Amino acid sequence: MKRRDFLSKAAATGATAGAILGAPAVIGQSPAVRWRLTSAFPKSLDTIYGGAEVFAQQVSKMTGGKFQISVHASGEIVPTPGVVDAVQNGTVEAGHTCAYYYFGKDDAFTLGCAIPFGLNSRQMSAWMYEGNGMKLMREFYARYNMLNFPMGNTGAQMGGWYRKEIKSLADVKGLKFRVGGFAGKICERLGMVAQNIPGGEIYQALEKGTIDAAEWVGPYDDQKLGFSKVAPNYYYPGWWEGGPQIDLYVNQKAWDALTPEYKAIVEAAASHAHVDMQAKYDVKNPVALKQLVASGTKLHAFSDEIMNAAFKASMDMYSELSAKNPAWKKIYEDFSKFRSDQNLWFRFTEARFDRFMQSQKL
Repeated sequence: MKRRDFLSKAAATGATAGAILGAPAVIGQSPAVRWRLTSAFPKSLDTIYGGAEVFAQQVSKMTGGKFQISVHASGEIVPTPGVVDAVQNGTVEAGHTCAYYYFGKDDAFTLGCAIPFGLNSRQMSAWMYEGNGMKLMREFYARYNMLNFPMGNTGAQMGGWYRKEIKSLADVKGLKFRVGGFAGKICERLGMVAQNIPGGEIYQALEKGTIDAAEWVGPYDDQKLGFSKVAPNYYYPGWWEGGPQIDLYVNQKAWDALTPEYKAIVEAAASHAHVDMQAKYDVKNPVALKQLVASGTKLHAFSDEIMNAAFKASMDMYSELSAKNPAWKKIYEDFSKFRSDQNLWFRFTEARFDRFMQSQKL
């Protein structure tokens, strides 16, 4: 080999190696960052609370430990209702929560998580990542000095535990039902008495008859709280939560202070945690449901009468909100069009395939 050719190749090889070795150097030169993240969930809900831990671990790994995020359960820094305020005011740099917890501030928050008869989990991710969902919600969240990243989804939830069977719309009249915030508005239109009781108090309330029924999440989380012992009738689906998204909220000032590399890492780690959470639920829920049924739980589907009445009540309320809340109207118009297109597509593909497969003896 000629000396000139050898030196040219050596120089090229050195340049390539430098480029490869230079990648970690970018992180090595980045500043050390410490964030606090407040979760809306207790540690006992390991799958949903764990989403924030998965995120923090990924950020640490991808920065060689230079970017550390400490995760704090609900109540350690602020209780669940205070997560948005804490992020907005800079008390913490980040929060991990369900947007619909904050519908009291503005009903439009709910569209960032789940509304009755909304999107399933895949459709929600599609709206966020490829539709206008992220853009519209970030425009809204800018009012609160924060931005969002999808960071988890439980998948469609169950419809709750009932002390007695409910076969018709007449059976839900006057029913004292523990249900999360926004969905309670629809339940009240059906004649229920909606009550928002913390998770740790639900079992006792069911046992004493203070409430007649309660919804929580799904088999894996519900089984831990022992609801089947005092309310054996387990209904499905949770029509108010077809695909609830959990969000990472980041304080705008804290975000702006990050390097471009760190911003990319936060986004990638949040996406990883987003996929990881539902994968875990999809693995754990079938096992838990089998165990619940084996121990005496009675599964029931909501009647068409109840589903149709709930659907109509929901659509009526959305029209009312669009007439009086500009933020809701702007986001919901896009959301509802996207929902229509998605369900047309799923009707011919996913739904037909799923119905066939679920009818087979596998």
